[in-house]
Amino acid sequence: MAYVLTGCVAVIGSNSLGLGPIAPEVARSLGSTVPTVMMAAAAFGLGTAASALFLARHIDRIGSRRMLQIALALLAAALVLSALSPMVSVLIVSQLIAGIASGIALPAIYSSAAAIAPSGRESRTIGVVLTGWTLSMVVGVALSAVLADFVHWRAVFAAIAILALAAIAMLSISKYREVLATESAPLPLEALQIKGIKPLLIACGAFMAAFYGIYGYLGDYLHHGLGQPVSANGLAALVYGLGFGAATLLDNVVDRLGARRVMPAAFLATGVVYVSMALFGGSFTMLLIAVFLWGLANHFGLNVLIMRLSAIDPARRGTIMGLNSAVTYLAGFVGTAAFAPLHTEFGFAVSTFVAAGLMVVAVLAAASRPTEAIVHTVQSERQLQ
Repeated sequence: MAYVLTGCVAVIGSNSLGLGPIAPEVARSLGSTVPTVMMAAAAFGLGTAASALFLARHIDRIGSRRMLQIALALLAAALVLSALSPMVSVLIVSQLIAGIASGIALPAIYSSAAAIAPSGRESRTIGVVLTGWTLSMVVGVALSAVLADFVHWRAVFAAIAILALAAIAMLSISKYREVLATESAPLPLEALQIKGIKPLLIACGAFMAAFYGIYGYLGDYLHHGLGQPVSANGLAALVYGLGFGAATLLDNVVDRLGARRVMPAAFLATGVVYVSMALFGGSFTMLLIAVFLWGLANHFGLNVLIMRLSAIDPARRGTIMGLNSAVTYLAGFVGTAAFAPLHTEFGFAVSTFVAAGLMVVAVLAAASRPTEAIVHTVQSERQLQ
């Protein structure tokens, strides 16, 4: 089941990351411009955030597997519409629908990953599922460019749609069964009152804003700042993906030490990587080394974040993971927009220092222990005694 969920993440990631490399060809084919085509990517992000916030809360009551199947079916339909788009406006609408589907699918995937994990192997199970992002970045993005070059850009969306249908079939024959929640799904604002969730969502927002703020302009810095060819952008993405995937081999460390201990350290390590980018980013080789370490640290950060959020209230995992995805994509939107003037006016080094500052916020939030959570823990211990 973990490998099926990994494939589901890879399908979603291939769509969300695949438009960028083929955008010039899409623009040429539809008689538009690359910025206009990339509005489809923006629509995808907003659709994902909105559905994760307002629809993912029903996962606990309906069931994560069923919701995931529904979401993947909607995603497949949106991808077919993307492949058939006669104009950019249709592509934008289809990617908005794809985003709505992904905003349900991702929380369902993370909820399922936490539910199927054997006791004591939570980090390793979630780590396997997260390698779907590595597959989408290393394999999906590369194959998208190849398909666009040798077949057609429409073949990219058609191929991902086929993979989505294959994922639905695999979920249908899996033996995974789950216990459904009997209570009605809480509203988004009500869910924020769940004990211990606010500091983790703050950490998530700071972590993701820093990531998207740097990743979104890394390619521009490589090309214009270091004078590297455009192909260097693909190399950087590959190196990041390899670092992210390599961290899976060390996920057993998290299971031994515990997510609460590892989380501040993972965020602190990410902040140190951002500082190293500022100090040594003038060298392409040193920057690639930092990008590899960045992928490594980000894997641990995302892994422990999902572990801690999903452990807060197992009966409401879908709702909590929906809030996580909503904050992730809103932070991505805000981070990309906020870092644009920083990158343009002050340069890449200043941007990385700001990202490091955001990671300090994430460390403090991760290390905090809300009063209500302490009271709840003490009461639980007294009941056990």
